[in-house]
Amino acid sequence: MLDIMALLRSLPPSIAQGIIWGIMAIGVYITFKILDFADLTVDGSLALGGSVAVMLILNGMPPGVALIFATAAGLVAGLVTGILHTLLGIPDILAGILSQIALYSINMNIMGKSNAAISVDNYHLVVSLRYINAAIIIGLIFLAAIVCILYWFFGTELGYTIRATGCNEAMSRAQGINTNTAKIIGLALSNGLVGLSGGLIAQYQGYSDVNMGRGAIVIGLAAVIIGEVIGDALLGKRLNFAGRLTFAAIGAVIYYMVITFVLWLGLPSQDMKLFSAIVVALFLAVPYLRSKSVSSFKKAARKGASS
Repeated sequence: MLDIMALLRSLPPSIAQGIIWGIMAIGVYITFKILDFADLTVDGSLALGGSVAVMLILNGMPPGVALIFATAAGLVAGLVTGILHTLLGIPDILAGILSQIALYSINMNIMGKSNAAISVDNYHLVVSLRYINAAIIIGLIFLAAIVCILYWFFGTELGYTIRATGCNEAMSRAQGINTNTAKIIGLALSNGLVGLSGGLIAQYQGYSDVNMGRGAIVIGLAAVIIGEVIGDALLGKRLNFAGRLTFAAIGAVIYYMVITFVLWLGLPSQDMKLFSAIVVALFLAVPYLRSKSVSSFKKAARKGASS
């Protein structure tokens, strides 16, 4: 029989994990929604942030300071992808793939092996799986600060150039905007957030692994789409930019709660990737199906009015 109490006990860790991954989802939102750039660097930059944070902590750096370097490492990864795309003319998807492949070897060299562990018993970690309530509170503080900073930044002239580039690159270029610079800044900012998320995830779970970012872009896209669907359903036209960033993070929390529910149902763990793909596909299809139903309703209304 299914134990409802077991499900309830497993929800707080899922919420904490979802909040931390929500930072990564906001980074994906910047490239996917604002910049209109299919960036696959994420899988590598998440592991990069985790690797840098763990190795610096093991070498005596305070965990909080290590997060700054994890963010900087992710920023550099995004910068490289931007340069590959803008200065060398490599297509966006391929530029991200090249960075992702290179980062696998870089992460291996940083750690000297495929994974490295840290313990909350030996280090004052910022977040830890052992202290779920504290992890949730700290994660929410990080999210609130990030949303506020990004809301301010994208309201500046530089922020508007990035948004304009993603909206209509040709028109932006005609208005004198250096779209290449805007893309590079957007990619660096996005992957900096992903690197920060990777550093927090590594501290939360107690280790970094060279494969910890595998499938991260799928989770990020799922979170963005889930958050967008729920945000539009709840707030509609009242959903502003800060709200969209917030709902991207909420989408990550919902994603992990759904995964926890699937595991609670007792479905085979080896099919987890399949279930994840199904969840993502369903939420990706929602905007299309909703727009299709609305257009069908309008056609039927016009047809009825004409008759």
